[in-house]
Amino acid sequence: MLPKAFFDRPIAHRGLHDVTDGRPENSLTAFRAAIEHGFGIELDLQISKDGRAMVFHDYDLQRLAGTSGAMCQRTADELADIPLTGGSEGIPTLADVLKLVDGQVPLLIEIKDQDLRLGPNVGALEDATAKDLTAYSGPAALMSFNPHSVMHMASLCPSIPRGLTTCNYDKDDWLLVPDARREELASIPDYERTGACFISHQQDQLDSPRVRDLKANGAAIFCWTIRSADQEATARKIADNVTFEGYMPT
Repeated sequence: MLPKAFFDRPIAHRGLHDVTDGRPENSLTAFRAAIEHGFGIELDLQISKDGRAMVFHDYDLQRLAGTSGAMCQRTADELADIPLTGGSEGIPTLADVLKLVDGQVPLLIEIKDQDLRLGPNVGALEDATAKDLTAYSGPAALMSFNPHSVMHMASLCPSIPRGLTTCNYDKDDWLLVPDARREELASIPDYERTGACFISHQQDQLDSPRVRDLKANGAAIFCWTIRSADQEATARKIADNVTFEGYMPT
């Protein structure tokens, strides 16, 4: 079950980021700002060449760090020396973030799919994540688009709440995922078997029979990504809390 802290305040998507103010997404600066305002933090994990859990959204470094190559081709120390675009700090490890947050606000941790087809080829990033979380006592929850990842975390960290990141899996957004797999996942078939207690669903797809059914049967419903007060008001007709960016919730 999710701790109450996950419902008290909105959750800052990749931290309270604003690159015009020197706070890139998934940066320690963005996380400090979220803590200062009392918002929960959503963050993403990728893996480094030397098997460390790194806080970064994309597989490739270009968009967010202005350099070529994949995250998994660089060590954690090398990634720490690459400044995030629009900021002065390098790419943090999960351990760095856990030390900074230290239980002050809840952490919603998304493990990015390493199989690339949302299949069973997972393990290394999950193992690294579990290692870092072993001694962490603050409120945290784990989620992934890949149910295999969530199942793996269930075996490693059974006491940490877990959920599924979900959507309708439109083909244009999931070009590498086979059609049959996309169609299967759209019905959120793995909720019960993963031991999930929540989903985080695409905000403009909340009004679906499956989401409403899950909510009626006790699932907590979060959503991504809210970008205005009007969107938040609409989402909260179904969602228990929102992940936001680009504006300041009241």
